[in-house]
Parts: sequence; structure tokens; C-alpha cells
Amino acid sequence: MQLADILKQGAVKILGGCTSKKRLFHDLGALAEQSYHTPAGDVIDALIEREGLGPTGVGHGIALPHARLSEVDKVHGIFLRLEKPLNFDSVDRQPVDLIFALLAPEEAGVEHLRALALVSRTMRNPDICAKLRANSDPSTLYAILTENQSSQAA
Repeated sequence: MQLADILKQGAVKILGGCTSKKRLFHDLGALAEQSYHTPAGDVIDALIEREGLGPTGVGHGIALPHARLSEVDKVHGIFLRLEKPLNFDSVDRQPVDLIFALLAPEEAGVEHLRALALVSRTMRNPDICAKLRANSDPSTLYAILTENQSSQAA
């Protein structure tokens, strides 16, 4: 599995101003509906429910919100870069500016975990994060995320 298998180019966006975690989940829901035809309301509800179990801010300015939905047929990714970092109740108490959300089918046990591990490995790479933070074009961000996977596979 590579990021290009789960992330569409149209599911990468830069947000100028996001004032709350709830607002962020609304933005993720809208992008999921636009990119993957998954109802925004269902995505928002599932992300909020999952976040209620514990924050998905993993530290170093990164959040990996994820949820399972019956409306999803395979794992889908959504990447957002925030121009202004947002308090996300992260483990290191630092605000987040890089968000990689995953939406998985309800029955996707191993596939969901493999995708989450892949995204986590990618986002732990400080060079990739620096490049993501230094660029303001969604196409470039998509290329950074997906090129890394090709070079790791080689």
C-alpha cells in the first residue's frame, strides 16, 4: 500500500483560518464529500465520535484523525495544511498544522491499521514535514506525500 492508493490529488488542501477542532472536522467532511462522495455529515459525526475516545494529535504539529464509516468502500485519505496552527489537545500540547485524516470501511480491520501505520511513518519523517510546511500549492503537497512512497519502495 502506498499513499497514492488512498489519497486523491483533490483531497489535499490548504486552509487559511480554522478556529476550532469542530470547524476542522467540518472542513474535512466537506472535502471528503467533494473528493470521495461520502456524506459530509456522516464524516463529521464519525470523526467527532472517534476524537471523543482520545485526541488524535500525535505531536510535532501533526494530527491523524480517523474513523470508520459504513458509506466508505475502501480507505480514503484527506490531507490538510493549516496556515495558522490549531490547538488539538495533542500529546505534546503543541498546536497542529498538518492533518492527515483517514476514512475506512467499518469492516476494514487490517487495511485500516496498515493505512494508519503508513500515514504515521510518513508524517514522522521530519524532512517530509518540513517540505509540506514550506509549500503552499496543493499539487506540490500531494507530490511530496506520494513521491516519498515511491522512493521508499525502491
